[in-house]
Amino acid sequence: MTEHYDLLILGGGSGGIATANRAALHGARCALIEKSALGGACVNVGCVPKKLLWNAAHLRHCAELATDYGFAPLLGDFDWAANKHARDTYIGKLNERYATGLADNGVTVIAGHGRFADPHTIEVAGTRYEADHIVLATGSRPIRPDIPGAALGLTSDDFFALAEQPRRLAVVGAGYIAVELACVLRRLGSQVSLVMRGAHLLATFDPMLREGLMDSMTHAGVNLLAHRQVSGLRKAGTELTLLYEDGEGLCGLDSVIWAVGRAPNTDALDLDKTGIALGRGGIIETDSYQNTAVPGIYAIGDLTGRAALTPVAIAAGRRLADRLFGGQKDRHLDYDLIPTVVFSHPPIGSVGLSEPEARERHGNEAVTVYRTRFTPMSHAFNRSPPRTAMKLVTVGHEERVVGLHIIGEGADEMLQGFAVAIKMGATKKDLDDTLAIHPTSAEEVVTMR
Repeated sequence: MTEHYDLLILGGGSGGIATANRAALHGARCALIEKSALGGACVNVGCVPKKLLWNAAHLRHCAELATDYGFAPLLGDFDWAANKHARDTYIGKLNERYATGLADNGVTVIAGHGRFADPHTIEVAGTRYEADHIVLATGSRPIRPDIPGAALGLTSDDFFALAEQPRRLAVVGAGYIAVELACVLRRLGSQVSLVMRGAHLLATFDPMLREGLMDSMTHAGVNLLAHRQVSGLRKAGTELTLLYEDGEGLCGLDSVIWAVGRAPNTDALDLDKTGIALGRGGIIETDSYQNTAVPGIYAIGDLTGRAALTPVAIAAGRRLADRLFGGQKDRHLDYDLIPTVVFSHPPIGSVGLSEPEARERHGNEAVTVYRTRFTPMSHAFNRSPPRTAMKLVTVGHEERVVGLHIIGEGADEMLQGFAVAIKMGATKKDLDDTLAIHPTSAEEVVTMR
């Protein structure tokens, strides 16, 4: 006999869990299907362990900065094994917390790999479950390039399982994962080369941010290698050599990390039994309400190819549950003005349009840009201090703010509140009329000229 639910969710990551819990709170009978640890990539091999390592690197930086304030040297060597044990313990507690929360809300967790038997039925290890509504939230996975020796390199998933710190490595890629891993490892004392196919990193971000970060990374000792077309990876003894198409290479490495993109986890769902046709790169296309081309089947998160961020998947899932089971028929996620942070060193915070995007969308004459660049007070005694840079992008006679971009200490924390204001339609005058909190870096956002 096939068991029936109001809602089946494939994928126990942040988006799937949020959808299940919200639907259950509305009274829906829900089951969530997950083949591995609850929490998905974000909790287990992404945002959470990344931020814990970022915190360690930041603490080292603070300890180094403390000597400028009169403290004796504070830190010894970094104990990678101890940090990994603490990370794994913390993540294990999060896994348990997710399981407890789902159980408390009456959500059934089904362990195993789910695949479609028909548009309303999912099969897991020979058992079938059917539902009126099915949400696909299976996320994405890191990919390796299709070149000789690629298996010798690590993906970001592999990186978080390392028992020892890489000492001389190359990170291949130019997106936020590549940048974050390169920065954190350099701060923790590794020799790092960042190998980029193009001229610069973070291609979708405002030019001020990527240029400022490249300067900071170079100053910190990251070896930035632009215009390198990687053709292979070779191992001799314990050393790796990264090969380029021009015949040159980077040798003497103990690790290579591939950060060249992610692929949606859609290839093992038997979607051919539903009538859903995959889009570019294997994504599942949806409308603004997360509907797929097949009624009763929805998709959220990375596998939709839109804004691959944990809060986006959570917000889309909760709004979908509100619409399906909470009587809120027009509830859906607005994909405009999504704030995001790159946990580089220094961090980057960005919300809204970059300056080039604003000029393309609204025309040059409609766009007014404000900038500031300064040394944060925490580095007042530093002989070679880092600089914080900010940019406001406004449009129209009323100078409505359509973009805010920050690189520098505290960018990650200060962006959230300003994102609320921008979402509400703040203008430059609204910021000008807001009293500054002094002395802070955040006050520069409301005092730009």
